[in-house]
Amino acid sequence: MQFRTHWALSFAAMLLLGILAGCGGGGGGASSSGDGSSLPVKTLSWAAPESYTDNTSLNPLTDLDEFEIYVNESGSFSDGDTPSAVVSAVDPTTHTLTSSFNLANLAPYLSTGISYKVSMRAVAVTGLKSDFSPPASFSF
Repeated sequence: MQFRTHWALSFAAMLLLGILAGCGGGGGGASSSGDGSSLPVKTLSWAAPESYTDNTSLNPLTDLDEFEIYVNESGSFSDGDTPSAVVSAVDPTTHTLTSSFNLANLAPYLSTGISYKVSMRAVAVTGLKSDFSPPASFSF
């Protein structure tokens, strides 16, 4: 079955990577990096897919398990990479879709003045993963 291909293309097409300095959400305010400095809030936002590329319905509240967030300097991501962060697709408190993450939460692994690339994958409750989203750039 071509499930993974259909899943992947739909997620990549529906992903919205909005990186906005100074906006809250997805994990709180400033964080400390390894060098003792504080990183400002930098919010990564997205929209979950609602269908596969073959137009088969997808219910993100029941069909998605988590979102994997990958960060590196090259913008090249592969199946062998370990995610920098994993967030539940559904907030356990509000029972709503998770749609943002504060990249400053990765402060122990990031430095100021470096241009990073971020990409995401959706993970279904079955364990199947989408392709990587197109990378977006950010820096602190």
